[in-house]
Amino acid sequence: MSFAQRLRKFRFDRPQRIAAVLLLLLFSQCYWVTRHQTLTERDYQYARCGREMWEKPSPLAGYFTSCGNIHDGTLAYRAAGLLLTMERIFSGASSNNSPWELRHQLSDVLLLMRLPFIFCGLCLGAALWWVTRRLFGNEGGFVALSLYCFSPEIVHACTYPNPEILAAFGFFAAVYTAIGVAHAMQGPRRKWRPRIVLLTAALGFTAASHVAAALLAFFVALGFMIYLAERRRSSLIPIALYSAVGTLLILFASYAFRPDAFSYVFRSAAARMWFSLEPAKALFTSLPNAGMTLAAAISLLLFISVKRSRYFGNLAALLVTALLLPIVTTGVPGEPWLWMVPFLLTFIGGVFADALETPQRRIFLIATCGILVMQAALCVASLPRLVN
Repeated sequence: MSFAQRLRKFRFDRPQRIAAVLLLLLFSQCYWVTRHQTLTERDYQYARCGREMWEKPSPLAGYFTSCGNIHDGTLAYRAAGLLLTMERIFSGASSNNSPWELRHQLSDVLLLMRLPFIFCGLCLGAALWWVTRRLFGNEGGFVALSLYCFSPEIVHACTYPNPEILAAFGFFAAVYTAIGVAHAMQGPRRKWRPRIVLLTAALGFTAASHVAAALLAFFVALGFMIYLAERRRSSLIPIALYSAVGTLLILFASYAFRPDAFSYVFRSAAARMWFSLEPAKALFTSLPNAGMTLAAAISLLLFISVKRSRYFGNLAALLVTALLLPIVTTGVPGEPWLWMVPFLLTFIGGVFADALETPQRRIFLIATCGILVMQAALCVASLPRLVN
């Protein structure tokens, strides 16, 4: 099927419109937080180094940027500086001006710096809805997307320069694209190539965001493909090799094909990880996340006690959640618990969709609506705390 045929086949019906409204509400929250923020030293660092990556090499010999040899992912820096560079070029402002000086020449500096991260958060929400709706139907998709759009942690991650929301999007896309590749391997080979290319792009995007996330995503994706490929497992070796090489090429490109800067990724501690339950404890004991915590507890109880909930769609999301929940990065700052959130919401959406198909549908529907309303109220009430 050609792209034009796929485009004509796309329909923007009631489910798509409801999902669009939810994503618009997420954007509104991010916009409100951004409008009440002020420039910080972190903003200055990300914007300055990002603009150097786009506009000119580092003035310091031997370093990729004036921030040094970046080893915690270049993508967040590039995202923070991209729109500033574009508007500077179109407005004719001097390339030597800092973000502090540019705020007097360019409009909406804060918004321009945050728009790429907000856009990535919206893309992750759209991907979450697409996956959960495809797996569990409209109800599962709306439960997962509603909790996502009213998550204070997601709003926070979208409203300051950071690699975490980028890594979360790449991780989620890589895992479910890998599952799609494994399913496609049961069919004709002509359907493999587009999905393998998409998998490589997702892994490369993740690696450019956070190396530790890319390593975890690669092994999780490979594990699911080995499980699902069945009689085609022998084909996984070249697929894994192509994906790994393509990922390294994308990561190399993110360093502007400069070998010295790229080599620092392997000489640093960017992929060092350990285990701790403290971040998970902080996430689930936070009052603004009470709705998500309650939904997660109910979902786990139903998954254990109700046989119909124990199938691959729910189990896969739960396994990735269990893997990421105790992991912490010790080499460079990272938030694997945030990478876990979309998988947790996928699990919640799947279990709730199963519960809504039982004879007790009315009771579960009332409980689900109550949890979603509570989470939305808590999220909106917590927005002033997200302003730096």
